[in-house]
Amino acid sequence: MAILISKDTKVVVQGITGRDGSFHARQMLDYGTKVVAGVTPGKAGQIVEGVPVFNSVFEAKQMTGVNASIIFVPAQFAIDAVYEAIDAGLDLVVCIAEGLPTLDMVKIMAYLKDKKTRLIGPNSPGLVSPGECKIGILPGHIFKKGSVGVVSRSGTLTYEIVYHITKVGLGQSTCIGIGGDPVIGTNFLDCLKMFADDQETNAVVVVGEIGGRDEEDAALFIKQYYKKPVFGFIAGKTAPADKRMGHAGAIITGGSGTAPEKIKAFQSAGITVGDTPEELAKLIKEKVK
Repeated sequence: MAILISKDTKVVVQGITGRDGSFHARQMLDYGTKVVAGVTPGKAGQIVEGVPVFNSVFEAKQMTGVNASIIFVPAQFAIDAVYEAIDAGLDLVVCIAEGLPTLDMVKIMAYLKDKKTRLIGPNSPGLVSPGECKIGILPGHIFKKGSVGVVSRSGTLTYEIVYHITKVGLGQSTCIGIGGDPVIGTNFLDCLKMFADDQETNAVVVVGEIGGRDEEDAALFIKQYYKKPVFGFIAGKTAPADKRMGHAGAIITGGSGTAPEKIKAFQSAGITVGDTPEELAKLIKEKVK
């Protein structure tokens, strides 16, 4: 069973009239996602990839019953787009846009506390429940329906790991790219809890990277509370100590947040760690039926 999204999810694309919005709207439609509305202020009445365009998310919800949004608007407008989707009362908002100011994200997180909306991102590739729904920019053809849940801070690395999981004959229940920014709407712990409650997810893969303490916090939670097998991969093992990774959240401070520290935390929590995506997939195959 999928978490967060399913074949019944109805999606609105904020920024559908732009280049990226229209392109990925078509990709999601081709995957089978129910993209039923688009939003670009001032362009109501247009049709993009067969999808009607509205001036606001509220209007789109009233007319089509959308319950999830994906945001493709430029960074300078993305904060307002997130607030608009939250205020419309959507269940899920996926923010692809990157470069959102950290202080603005702190304010959004405070605003979300008494709201029903769950935010994925920003700087997220989205999420996929194979065979049911894809919201984001992930390449749909590499996914296969199955019982392995995947949660990741990285985008392209996630694709590689999923590709190898599929290649060894396993499939995924849901794959979530939580985003690599310092402040994000949904973190490892949130996803781990949802996967723990999903009866059809038999194992979970956590894909982390250098910087911050999210992986260490996830490892502590897993060690204390988790009963399902967990597998891990940490990106950045060969990164020079004085270099910064591409993600805004991948910042090593005072020797904290290094790959060896995160791998040690994973291993001490009983998480099986792979050195490469290919090796990780083989380890999962050995332990998951």
